[in-house]
Amino acid sequence: MDPLLISIVAFLAVFAGVAGVMYLVQDANGSKAEDRLQSMLGNKSAEENSSILKKDLYGESVSGISLFFKKITERWSNFKLLFEQADTSMGIETFGLITAGCALLGVAAAAVAKAPIPLYPLCGIVVALLPLCWLMYLRSSRLAKFGKQLPDAMELVARALRSGYSLAAGLHVVVEELPNPISKEFQIAYEEQNLGIPLDIALKNIFKRVPNMDFKFFVTAVAIQKQAGGDLAEILDKIGRIIRERFRIQGAVQALTGEGRISGIVLMILPVAIFIAVYCLNKDYVMLLFTEELGRKMIAVAVFLQFVGAFAIKKIIEIKI
Repeated sequence: MDPLLISIVAFLAVFAGVAGVMYLVQDANGSKAEDRLQSMLGNKSAEENSSILKKDLYGESVSGISLFFKKITERWSNFKLLFEQADTSMGIETFGLITAGCALLGVAAAAVAKAPIPLYPLCGIVVALLPLCWLMYLRSSRLAKFGKQLPDAMELVARALRSGYSLAAGLHVVVEELPNPISKEFQIAYEEQNLGIPLDIALKNIFKRVPNMDFKFFVTAVAIQKQAGGDLAEILDKIGRIIRERFRIQGAVQALTGEGRISGIVLMILPVAIFIAVYCLNKDYVMLLFTEELGRKMIAVAVFLQFVGAFAIKKIIEIKI
């Protein structure tokens, strides 16, 4: 058999075995806690207590691997917060399994397409990045929707304050009147202050989950009003007007920089499209990039210049307001 095929089969077998063990250990957590409780109450014999201790040691040794990888992913770019910002119920372990499956799918697709062997890892990496791109898309779309709903929320809170409601009651009005995602975030803050957390701290927790600079103005205004007093309703009305004006200016900027964005997309896709076209027309001509030392250096330089060009184009068309 082909060594590459043997390696893929062995990787799949080990991956399936580890995933199965992790699933069994996770399902046994509930019964393990009950056994420990019964042992502490004295309802278990000595042999049963010894068996429980052996199971605990085995479960901790196996689940320690999962905990190790989970800590790594939580430390790398704060992955747990990314899932909260995307508002998805998917766990880190599930995301890792999907990413690994996509990587194998990319390698398999390259093998079926009879691509050059040096392209196998590249295809696997590109396809493995698709779940991350999907997660980042969910996050960015949710944050953008939150920002668009923020002026309406500011106006609702200001009207509630003028009507005699407290600030916490004003947050509850936003929960009842506006859709997700802002209603969900304000609902969390409202429940936190009901449990005894200061309202300004609860609002700061929202800012950690939703890093919106306009919302930071609202949090700062609430903190200042709590310490020094003042007309919070008027401040919120002004913040809402400022946010709406920023949206208007951003729309004008997006229209003016549309040509630059399209040019950047074309310039980034064009080299890849030309490579695929030449590979389909004259495969031997393209394979020199992989078989010759100078060709491999040219590919490395081309990839580096692609990233530099993308960064430069983004800096040119990105105008902060």
